Amino acid sequence: MQFEARELKSYASPVTADALKQGEVYFSVQFADENMLIPIVETWAFVGKGLDPEDTEHHLYFQDVESYLHGVRYGSPGAEDATFQVSLEGSTNHIFEYEQALEELMKCSLRRSKQSG
Repeated sequence: MQFEARELKSYASPVTADALKQGEVYFSVQFADENMLIPIVETWAFVGKGLDPEDTEHHLYFQDVESYLHGVRYGSPGAEDATFQVSLEGSTNHIFEYEQALEELMKCSLRRSKQSG
């Protein structure tokens, strides 16, 4: 099996708040260390903006994908067992579409290879 070669950008390409689509799945890619060698990847469904009556439209809501796929929704019965992440617009530099998340992991792989050898 061979994966098609691609040119990787030196910078990250997170999804913008305007491009988020309700019900779509996104990936959080963060790193546990300064050298960006230990990735932390989580899968989230985007569930909307300003869902809490006290919030503004600038709050973006993401839900753990497992509970989302089981039909749990914000404010519905069972929501207390779901995990929600709330971000402000402009603070989603760790949220990616699939291909861009994969590229962040590929760059991590290259850093790890360089570090070990």
